[in-house]
Amino acid sequence: MAARILDGKVVAQSVKDEVRAAVASLQYQPGLATVLVGDDPASHSYVRGKRRDAGEVGIRSIHHELPASVSQEEVLSLVDELNADDEVDGILVQLPLPEALEGEAAVQRIDPAKDVDGLHPFNLGRLMLGHSGLRPCTPSGIMRMLDFYGIGTSGEQAVVVGRSFLVGRPLAMILSERGADATVSVAHSRTRDLASVTREADILVAAVGVPGLIGPDHVKPGATVIDVGVNRTDGGLAGDVQFDAVAEVAGALTPVPGGVGPMTRAMLLSNTLRAAQTRRS
Repeated sequence: MAARILDGKVVAQSVKDEVRAAVASLQYQPGLATVLVGDDPASHSYVRGKRRDAGEVGIRSIHHELPASVSQEEVLSLVDELNADDEVDGILVQLPLPEALEGEAAVQRIDPAKDVDGLHPFNLGRLMLGHSGLRPCTPSGIMRMLDFYGIGTSGEQAVVVGRSFLVGRPLAMILSERGADATVSVAHSRTRDLASVTREADILVAAVGVPGLIGPDHVKPGATVIDVGVNRTDGGLAGDVQFDAVAEVAGALTPVPGGVGPMTRAMLLSNTLRAAQTRRS
């Protein structure tokens, strides 16, 4: 068996095309503010990509860079300014912040209506209650990818390996929502006999940040495997899934890079559009 490769770049482009068309029909230009603190090369690369994406679909990029020596109060003050700026529809504080700063406090300071990362407790609470709202980008992107490739979730057994508030927990909630209707288990790196749990999955999501954690023995033949891991190793980027070996067992599989990553960025644009339409309607 050779797994079908789920190309996130193709799906992301379809999302970007939709956003571009919608933005072109508006009487205003949505604005996305990015806040980058410190000099972490990966964070700079991520933000450059997000700003480039915004420009491609007609969203105005409003960028702020602060030195790593900045105080927590200065970061929060900048977020307050962006909250009050009517030209800003979405705010993204690039995480992680330097060690001396609290990223969670910065996220919680964002106006929930401008929380295009979908990570504010207010928006996560709406998700928990099954209400509409801005959803975390990576889980939303995974759901969009499954839909694009015609991979149904209703009645399926889904296992999410990872329990972060960025991916694992919100994705588990979205998969179990009415309409998605999957039966969901959440596992993690300390789950006893992890392989026996993951082999039950029709849809297996690996989001732990451990290179190669998921091998062929963890995968039910024919299962859909979504690899969220982006791990920097001596050999370059590696996912949480042993790609070549798992491809011989799985029915469908996302690559790293080129799988979930492009979807996360695309859904940020979709969230920015939605925030603008909601705020300005």
